[in-house]
Amino acid sequence: MDKIIYLDNAATTQVSEAVLNEMLPFFRQTYSNPSAIYGFAEKSRKAIDKARTQAAELIGAKSEDIYFTGGGSESDNWALKATVEAYSAKGKHIITSKIEHHAILHTCSYLEKQGCEITYLDVDENGKISLDELKNAIRPDTILITIMTANNEIGTIEPIAEIGRIAHENGILFHTDAVQAYGHIPINVDEMHIDMLSASGHKLNGPKGVGILYIRKGVKIRSFIHGGSQERNRRAGTSNVPAIVGFGKAAQIAGETMAERIKQEREIRDHLIERVLSEIPYTRLNGHPTDRLPNNANFCFQFIEGESLLILLDQLGVCASSGSACTSGSLDPSHVLLAIGLPHEIAHGSLRLTLSEETTLAEIDFVVDELKKIIKRLRNMSPLYEDFTKNQERG
Repeated sequence: MDKIIYLDNAATTQVSEAVLNEMLPFFRQTYSNPSAIYGFAEKSRKAIDKARTQAAELIGAKSEDIYFTGGGSESDNWALKATVEAYSAKGKHIITSKIEHHAILHTCSYLEKQGCEITYLDVDENGKISLDELKNAIRPDTILITIMTANNEIGTIEPIAEIGRIAHENGILFHTDAVQAYGHIPINVDEMHIDMLSASGHKLNGPKGVGILYIRKGVKIRSFIHGGSQERNRRAGTSNVPAIVGFGKAAQIAGETMAERIKQEREIRDHLIERVLSEIPYTRLNGHPTDRLPNNANFCFQFIEGESLLILLDQLGVCASSGSACTSGSLDPSHVLLAIGLPHEIAHGSLRLTLSEETTLAEIDFVVDELKKIIKRLRNMSPLYEDFTKNQERG
């Protein structure tokens, strides 16, 4: 195929034409600062209000509980650090999982240096936390449980409603990093007992550099960025009106098309998984077989290095990844794959393929056909594979 086949939608997505068209007027025609008092600024203020409503409706929230941020990482930092600041009189114990995004894990590491205690829950071989282990980890000084809605690498969806119920039964705040799930699967903050939720625009065909933090009314966390009175005195800084408008439009479209996209992406994803597992030996599917994001497929191929695989795919115009884009420069295997029990040598041979609503069966068939050739070529160059086949012949 001559064109690019983009299968790294977990890293970022293309801004849709409808979203771009919604944003464009706010760069040149309606460019006013929404904090100004003159009439020209009213259009910008109304556009932000509309986007706030659109963002809220996607998760069954009230618009006044949505706060716009610079992205998912900022939202995660705000939720954790401000909770510790506001509730430190009760305690400084936080519960999270070993497979969280680094925006959570690195924030937790920072908070440990500030005197907090963090419990990192194990996950099973499919990447799910144990609700019993969660219950056993709760202490009188536990102030926050933060568990991601769905894992960005292996796609496993966590039992969020049950986690939220356990948190509320014990008088503990519950935050979820929903960056990978928002707009892709149904989420309802009331039904799932969510107190705070992070999301990012560029994961659902919106712009980069904009996100939200949902904060349920009554949660008393304060400002994270200090300065002006924007976002109802909770997040200072001149509002990025075009990006906020784009986020709102992307959220609206995601809600309207979700059921159809889920059906389509699942069909193509399952075709991809079936072909890879049946046609490429010594391959493992990572993540839960059914409770996974509809567009996610993550594999480990024994006896190869994932980096070589990505380079050869790139030469064919196929964009893929071996895990989180935030750790693409690291030589260490994915912390998520290690947490589900994979040894280093197998975790190094990982490949994440994440689809969009525009991914076709023809593209997937092309990728699998080429993948088979690439893996055969790489294994034929591997001394480990040579030793393995010799042992198989002897045995």
